[in-house]
Amino acid sequence: MLNATLDSERLKDFSPLSGLKPEHLTSLASKVTIQKLEAGRYLFRQKDTGRHNVYLLTGSVELRSGEQVLTTIKGGSDEARHPLAPQIPRHLSARAATSIEYFQIDSDFLDIMLTWDQSGAFEVGELQAQDNQEHDWMAAVLQVKAFHRIPPANIQTLFMRMEHTSCMQGAVIIKQGDVGDFFYVLTQGRCLVTREAPNKKVIPLAELAVGASFGEEALLSDSRRNASVTMLTDGALARLAREDFKDLLIEPQQQRVGIEEARQIVAAGGQWLDVRLPSEFENQHPEGAVNVPLYFIRMKLDSLDPKRKYVVCCDTGRRSSAGAFILSERGFDAYILKNGLPA
Repeated sequence: MLNATLDSERLKDFSPLSGLKPEHLTSLASKVTIQKLEAGRYLFRQKDTGRHNVYLLTGSVELRSGEQVLTTIKGGSDEARHPLAPQIPRHLSARAATSIEYFQIDSDFLDIMLTWDQSGAFEVGELQAQDNQEHDWMAAVLQVKAFHRIPPANIQTLFMRMEHTSCMQGAVIIKQGDVGDFFYVLTQGRCLVTREAPNKKVIPLAELAVGASFGEEALLSDSRRNASVTMLTDGALARLAREDFKDLLIEPQQQRVGIEEARQIVAAGGQWLDVRLPSEFENQHPEGAVNVPLYFIRMKLDSLDPKRKYVVCCDTGRRSSAGAFILSERGFDAYILKNGLPA
């Protein structure tokens, strides 16, 4: 169960967290909570693939291979300064020998923050000073799951090309029907996403908080904006122009597969995800496919299995690209069917 947060001074005792800049360590501390586990329960088991670093605070943990106890780690020891059996998939199981307190951090998020701190923090500092922004917008941007898959060499270029700006309450950031020109990440404040129905009724779709991203669908599918986004409070945004978004963020991470490879993924336990309209889906679709129209996909993410691979498909591959990116943002393993569905 959740207990309390950790302050940045305490996080500095752990590796490699001690290598983070003070401002980024403070930002990380606000997102980390102390958790408790009873004796005899497992933190993780051999072959688990969850990408997070687990740190022991108090109590004792057994690291096991099968039923054999290889070593016992005690909270506060030198060994406990490092993440428990961090290899993915896990080579060992971790079982609480006593009641314990621990915390965990997304390993991709941590790695990307360390990479940025060690390669481009000087330039980010310049940008923050020029715009006089006090909040840590970079840490918010780095929480976007899609950023975790791009090559480290792209990180500095991407951040240097991002523009960040303040916005007043009520400002319309994206207007339904407009041509897409930027990808956005909310770095301060809250936004409301709405869609105007054919009868002119405005339907609220979602409320966005710091770290949320939006605007990619129109850029990826070369279509007009399918919803409006309005600031609910005063806040700030980081934005990336269309071409930079495609070159730096999309192309390096998209996984495209041909029809035969797609069928192999599905045969091995994956799932076809058809993002076309229901009428298109009813006319023709791969056997066993699930239909989640692109405009509806954000609201249906909870119905998808994050441990399953998805082959996203449509007629041309354009809507699939947008759908796969949305899934990637949320940590899903998504593939795009190249050139669309065969006749």
